Amino acid sequence: MAADETASDVTAAAGDGIRAVARGSAPAPLSVLDLVTVGSGRTATDALRTSVDLAKYAESRGFHRYWVAEHHSMPGVASSSPAVILAHLAAHTDRIRLGSGGVMLPNHAPLVVAEQFGTLEALAPRRVDLGLGRAPGTDGATAAALRRTATLHEGADDFPEQLAELVRFLDDDFPDGHRYSRIHAIPGPVQGTSPGGVQSPHRPPVWLLGSSGFSARLAGMLGLPFAFAHHFSAQNTVPALDLYRESFRPSAVLAEPYALIGVSVLAVDEEREARRQVLATGLNMIRLRGGRPGLFPSPEEAEAHEFSPLEREFVDSWGANIIHGTADEVRTGLDDLHKRTGADELMLTSHAHRGELRLRSYELIADAYGLPTA
Repeated sequence: MAADETASDVTAAAGDGIRAVARGSAPAPLSVLDLVTVGSGRTATDALRTSVDLAKYAESRGFHRYWVAEHHSMPGVASSSPAVILAHLAAHTDRIRLGSGGVMLPNHAPLVVAEQFGTLEALAPRRVDLGLGRAPGTDGATAAALRRTATLHEGADDFPEQLAELVRFLDDDFPDGHRYSRIHAIPGPVQGTSPGGVQSPHRPPVWLLGSSGFSARLAGMLGLPFAFAHHFSAQNTVPALDLYRESFRPSAVLAEPYALIGVSVLAVDEEREARRQVLATGLNMIRLRGGRPGLFPSPEEAEAHEFSPLEREFVDSWGANIIHGTADEVRTGLDDLHKRTGADELMLTSHAHRGELRLRSYELIADAYGLPTA
C-alpha cells in the first residue's frame, strides 16, 4: 500500500469495481489501454506476447486496470477480439482489472456480449470491466460485414436501446411478458436461482466510452462511469467531461461521477527516440485515415517517407497530443493534463514500433511516479 493510501480508500476502490486509488506520487490512478500494436517485420503473435508481458508488469507496479480496444481490418492492430485476449490475460494475471476499451456494441448482439463477459467474470471474478462504445471501430464496409447488413444504423436512438437490452441480459431481469424474459445469458444470475444453484452476485460494471458529447451525456444520465478518448479527440475532452458531470444523476452504480481519459504517452530513455517514434505514429495515422492501413511503420520507414506539406501539418498536430519525451517530461505532461481536466483516472496508451519500447515506456512512468513494486 502506498504511503498516501488508507485502508478505507483501498476498500472503497475495491468495493464497487470502478473507483481507484492513486499510487505513489501519481496525480490520479494510472491504467493501461492496449491496442496490441503490430509493427512492420513482426507478427500478431509477437504483439500478443508483448501484451501478456505488459499486463503482468502493469499488475506488478500497481496500475489499476488493463483494457483492450476493439478494432477491425487494421493490420497494425491485433485487437479485433477483446474477449478472447482478455481471457488469455486473465490466465496470466491475478489482481489487475481487465476490460474492454471498448466493445463496439452496435457490432454485436447484446446477448453475445453478455455471455462473453459473463464468462470472463467467471474466469476472473470481480476484476472484469465492460466498456462500451457506439462507433464501429473500423470503416463502414467492414462494419457492414460484421453486422451482416447492407446498411448501418448508428443513430442516437439505437445505442441506448442496445445498451438497455445488454444490461437486462447481464442482470437477468427482463419483465414478465417481454419477448426475452425466458432467455438467459449464461454464465449469469439465473444460475443462482436454479435449483441447487450458487451464483456470484457480481457482474462486470458497465462503462460508456466516447469521443464526443453523446456518450458523455448518456453516461451522466444513467449514473455510469465514463471513459473519454482524449488520445484522439483532445479538443473535446474538457467539454465532454463538463457535460458528463453536469448531466450526472446518482444511481445504484455510482453516487458521484467518475471519469477516466485515454492518454497517448511515450516515455523513452532518449528524447530523440521519442521524436522518431512519434513520427512513425503520425505516418501510421496518415495511412489509416487515407484508407491504406498497414503494419505500424518503423522509425526508419517514417524518416524515409516524403511528407507533403499537408501531411507534415497533420503529423505535427497529431504529435502535439502525444505526451512524449523523457520520464520527467512525460510526468510533467501528465500532471498538467490532470490539472486541466480533473480526470478521476488516467489510462495510458503507448504506441511504438517495437514491443520492448512500449514496455519500457510504462517502466519509466512507473518509476517516475514511484509506483509500488509487487
